Amino acid sequence: MQYLCGTCNIAYIISPLRYKCDCGSPLTLNKDTSYSYQWDDSTPSLWRYRDALPIPADADIVTLGEGITPIVPLYPIENPKHFVKLDYLCPTGSYKDRGASVLLTHLKAMGVDAVVEDSSGNAGAAIAAYSARAGIHCTIYCPDSTSEGKLKQISAYGASLKLVQGNRAATTEAVQLAADNTCYASHNWNPFFLEGTKTLAFEITEQFGDSLPQHIICPVGFGSIYLGLYLGFSELYDAGVIDRVPRLLGVQPATCCPIYNAYRDKTATISRMPQTAQTFAEGITAELPVRSEMLLDAIRFSDGAFATVDNADILAGTRTLAEQGIYVEPTSAVVINGYEKFRHDGVIQDDDVTVSILTGSGLKSNLVGRVEARNPTRVD
Repeated sequence: MQYLCGTCNIAYIISPLRYKCDCGSPLTLNKDTSYSYQWDDSTPSLWRYRDALPIPADADIVTLGEGITPIVPLYPIENPKHFVKLDYLCPTGSYKDRGASVLLTHLKAMGVDAVVEDSSGNAGAAIAAYSARAGIHCTIYCPDSTSEGKLKQISAYGASLKLVQGNRAATTEAVQLAADNTCYASHNWNPFFLEGTKTLAFEITEQFGDSLPQHIICPVGFGSIYLGLYLGFSELYDAGVIDRVPRLLGVQPATCCPIYNAYRDKTATISRMPQTAQTFAEGITAELPVRSEMLLDAIRFSDGAFATVDNADILAGTRTLAEQGIYVEPTSAVVINGYEKFRHDGVIQDDDVTVSILTGSGLKSNLVGRVEARNPTRVD
């Protein structure tokens, strides 16, 4: 197994300090394709798919029981065709635990003793938690605008926390200086993280059996869910486990939507879109995704589509979910109005089965005070 650059086709030995090609492009894994897609039903976590993950058989697994999250209909009676996958129920409160578990297992097996990571919150919490579990020292760089709840969570795991003035892009620039000398456990650059998020595709296939949904909707910033779904479903398709791939639908905030722009304009590349205004969906603000070419491949492979939502849409989505007993952060809530826009545009038909991925818990969000709630009645 090696790292491979898709731009210049150079292969590299996998090493802790290598996270990109010398040309600056992201790396993928050149893997053995003889993986098994038989699940271990006795393992109640994503590690039931261990035989389809690029982890040595003798590796010490770093796990908190992540994965195998429920799928429920959002409106059981009114619209039983729209399901939500409650991936915010992973141990640290977000789907990022999937990637963190596989990535930290890999790094521990390589003897890494310290990592750095940049994050708007959830990835930092996941990397901090699984680093603690692995006995690896962790430093997380976050924008100074990150939700207070997420910052407290990162600190609670014992990680060193560094706040960076400016937007998400400024945080990435800051951490890359540290990555010259310390292993960069990046959820955007390190391909082992995507090996964890691809288990979403395995789970959805297992949970739906022979009746795969027509569509899967997810929030997209740098694209770790979207790309994980692409990797997982393409592997299952190539192995003959499934005979078709669900259409992958992505939702971005209107204030920062470079992938949507490329999809809308049918361009061959994704261009940088500077973030000029704040969005409630802080977890998916990416001016230029790291894996732009791979994202376009994923859209073409699955006949995918993209939509955007504004802050009013995000608030409405948060309320809709809360009214159904589901409390998520704003980044997760983009899928609700995204679903309605895909229906309006004819992407989703009335009889189509759709799964929307809910990515992060509302308990970590600063939006709590903005969501209208009934005034409590004081009992004397």
